[in-house]
Amino acid sequence: MARMVQCVKLGQEAEGLDKPPFKGPLGQRVFENVSKQAWRMWLEHSKMLINEFRLDLMSEHGQRIWMTECEKYFFGEGAALPPDFKPEESK
Repeated sequence: MARMVQCVKLGQEAEGLDKPPFKGPLGQRVFENVSKQAWRMWLEHSKMLINEFRLDLMSEHGQRIWMTECEKYFFGEGAALPPDFKPEESK
């Protein structure tokens, strides 16, 4: 049986992650409060952040920014779009 969580992003009970997505207190907090669906939404959002901010996730600086945005996305005011971000226009 799937592990269920009260997802902070979706505002409803949903299937939880199988394991913490990364080590540390934030990883554990995500594991306890974020659904698989919301985590997939974050991964899509984080791709945009990585590209727009040109984050190097191998560097401590890049990881710190990514983790800060992750925390804001789930537990804060929501991850802000980069100031220069312009969504692709539909054809």
